[in-house]
Amino acid sequence: MSDQPRRPRKPAKPYRRPKKDPVRVLAFEALRAVDERDAYANLVLPPLLRKARENGDFDARDAALATELVYGTLRRQGTYDAVVAACVDRPLREVDPPVLDVLNLGAHQLLGTRIPTHAAVSATVELARVVLGDGRAKFVNAVLRKIAQDDLDGWLERVAPPYDEDPEDHLAVVHSHPRWVVSALWDSLGGGRAGVEELLRADNERPEVTLVARPGRATTTELLDEEAAVAGRWSPYAVRLTEGGEPGAVPAVAQGRAGVQDEGSQLVALALADAPVE
Repeated sequence: MSDQPRRPRKPAKPYRRPKKDPVRVLAFEALRAVDERDAYANLVLPPLLRKARENGDFDARDAALATELVYGTLRRQGTYDAVVAACVDRPLREVDPPVLDVLNLGAHQLLGTRIPTHAAVSATVELARVVLGDGRAKFVNAVLRKIAQDDLDGWLERVAPPYDEDPEDHLAVVHSHPRWVVSALWDSLGGGRAGVEELLRADNERPEVTLVARPGRATTTELLDEEAAVAGRWSPYAVRLTEGGEPGAVPAVAQGRAGVQDEGSQLVALALADAPVE
């Protein structure tokens, strides 16, 4: 037997409870509702934001981030599914849906936002610990670190079929649309890559929330005091919230003096108001 003294074991690191991030937990809950109940995100998200605001968990920036995480993840789900599929060791259908939702949330932060890489990975792994448990959080961590090795353009080059071999499937992956939608647009426009891509690209643009100041009850000046608010392009009563968020948190909206209405609808109302009555 050796007379060498045994090295003392390093003390085990104390267990650290996961830190709950209300913004990402809410985004996860919204994605689960869409997946499990076939719910519409625009109907699920506002009540969740309202409840978080009433509980004192959210401010305007939190609401804007939660909105972007939910809508952004859903807009690019087809693309993110393809990226995740390239980073896991099993068919995507064998990844539990809640795990896939967390992975897609992380993928969106890494590939579709300006959130720093380390923050996106760390925050998503913490979310996984909260909603999935420590075991599956390790899997999430490993996959996200693979995703973080490239940017969106790099991943699209790797996961999208070459355009020359399968143009419709290529566009479906690159622009995150079901293939049948791409096929329908292709047929409607009579072929041609430029026109189809222009429509697909436009459909992926992040929509802004547009408010209307109801004449005699609110003014655009009042609405422009809101964070990230800018005047509308065409309607004199329109104000756009460029970072989204929860319109119900705007006092004038909560009081019924303003509302959510796109500028096209506002212009129709103005035209009808000026139309002669016979």
